[in-house]
Amino acid sequence: MTPQDIRFSVAPMLDWTDRHCRMLHRTLSRRARLYTEMVTTGAILHGDRRRLLDFDAREHPVALQLGGADPADLAACARIGAEFGYAEINLNCGCPSDRVQNGAFGACLMREPARVGEAVAAMKAAVSVPVTVKCRIGVDDQAPREALFAFADAVLAAGADALIVHARKAWLQGLSPRQNRDVPPLDYPLVHALKQARPDSVIALNGGIADLDQAAAQLAHVDGVMLGRAAYQSPELLLEVDPRLFGDPAPVADAEAAVAAYEPYVAAQLAKGARLSDMTRHMLGLFAGRPGARLWRRHLATEAVRRGAGLETLRAALAHLRPGAVRDAA
Repeated sequence: MTPQDIRFSVAPMLDWTDRHCRMLHRTLSRRARLYTEMVTTGAILHGDRRRLLDFDAREHPVALQLGGADPADLAACARIGAEFGYAEINLNCGCPSDRVQNGAFGACLMREPARVGEAVAAMKAAVSVPVTVKCRIGVDDQAPREALFAFADAVLAAGADALIVHARKAWLQGLSPRQNRDVPPLDYPLVHALKQARPDSVIALNGGIADLDQAAAQLAHVDGVMLGRAAYQSPELLLEVDPRLFGDPAPVADAEAAVAAYEPYVAAQLAKGARLSDMTRHMLGLFAGRPGARLWRRHLATEAVRRGAGLETLRAALAHLRPGAVRDAA
């Protein structure tokens, strides 16, 4: 994996970055690297793999994020993911939810760098695609520099192709998953120091990056940046990714053109039995800050959930964005 591969990515986000979301994001950027929601090893090994892992080839480059702690299970699931065609397998070592704490994976693994190293080595032996790790700078009372550097050394020595660091601690006791996304302070300089100390390793930074100006500034210090909520809540910013960060033209001229380009996918999914709201829920922030944005959101939120809603509902929502609409920056 090269630094260009991971220069810009959209974070894996539970309940958000499903296949419909990823197709919308791909409509806005050809170069952004996309990630699935975290999928646990147990779900893959014992559940409906096709429902969990199937994706559209047009999403590429797309990575599968795994949640788990057992090296053998992770290797088996990495192999399955590679067989499905994913371009990268990523191990979640940063999620602080009760679910992962009960299963002793996610951010809990920051306390077990040797075990994560074993898992990475097993996954690398199982697949030929890149294996990467996403982590925090520490958990609970760990000293961040000591914890992060020890963790990075273990996973990189085991062969991890890249390390993506959410530049906050995770507090497994005392903070909710939502609070863990905002309350622990960001420490970008620590991630910069890790890259300086490991110049030959591919290091990307995640956490608190709100726009492409901030992303570009971070690229002076690390190989890649990963945006989460900013990319999801204001997806129109993805139109700037290819020109600003890769020197390539944007795939479409503007957000209205992106909706038109997304329509064939919507139509195909509707024909397979999907609901319009399955797709439009990811589009609510597309025109954030634009005239008619509130009416666009309101129309989709109320009409796309109706039985039988189709492309005409999406097109009617676009009408609220025509010249003369009342400005709404909410």
